[in-house]
Amino acid sequence: MNEPAFDTAEFRRALGAFVTGVTVVTTIQPDGSPRGFTANSFTSVSLDPALILVCIAKTASSHPVFSETQRFAVSVLAEDQRPVSGVFASKSADKFAQVAWHARRTGSPVMDGAAASFDCETHQVVDAGDHIILIGRVVDFTHTTATPLGYCRGAYVDFSLSQDALAATGQRAQVGAILEHPEGLVLVETTSGTLQLPIGTRLEPLADAASLRGVLSGYRLNANLDFLFAVFEEKGVTHIYYRGRIVDDAAASANVRYVPLNAIPWDRIRDSAVESMLRRYVKERTEDAFGIYVGDVEKGTVQALG
Repeated sequence: MNEPAFDTAEFRRALGAFVTGVTVVTTIQPDGSPRGFTANSFTSVSLDPALILVCIAKTASSHPVFSETQRFAVSVLAEDQRPVSGVFASKSADKFAQVAWHARRTGSPVMDGAAASFDCETHQVVDAGDHIILIGRVVDFTHTTATPLGYCRGAYVDFSLSQDALAATGQRAQVGAILEHPEGLVLVETTSGTLQLPIGTRLEPLADAASLRGVLSGYRLNANLDFLFAVFEEKGVTHIYYRGRIVDDAAASANVRYVPLNAIPWDRIRDSAVESMLRRYVKERTEDAFGIYVGDVEKGTVQALG
């Protein structure tokens, strides 16, 4: 019995369902000039030793250089660096003249403003079908609180979810935060004794006491909102939750509680959607593998952050 022909185009589309980050991979060529390309085939390999990998097509013009290089760097682009992604995906003759970059320990270029960067010595080059797998041993790295640029199904993904775009649709919204403090998760005690997350009617501005930034200021909480965690619909309201952290030791208002993740009093959280979301947060924090939930209160999908 003959097996059906393998549909390469459909296979590529299926792979596109996985949400990835966007990176720029760079090195210094033997003549001392920089070389780089855009890639989303990047992942961690090992913590000890610290290894990462990228995949390069054998048909790519950069393949001969990167298959022989002894050093390279990977810059994980921030969400405002779409133009940088475009430059390194193009056939521009002088890509590095169009972007801001600097060299780190190995001399390989890294992009200014990147969400993270990894400076590597080549650990191994593995032949893998029509690609090579370039494995690097990380000798230097940086990271920031910038939201990373995402990519899925052939398009960029905005993990921060523009509040301006949401407002333009006329939808009602509630914007909340799951925040961690060294002493535990930030919960707010209501006058009835229940616990809830900090929440506002929109994200910005700080001057609006009803916005999330304004609410956090009212609780005397100085927080970084690092990543989007969940977006769901309930009774015509769009609920948006970020995850982040408290960034100083200033005393919070009297109704703020810091609750260890393993000691959350679930019976005091009366909102079932928030309880479900927090249970997912605890699980993903334990596994150190976060995603973004998109759906409604009954069903949805969790997109992994590649």
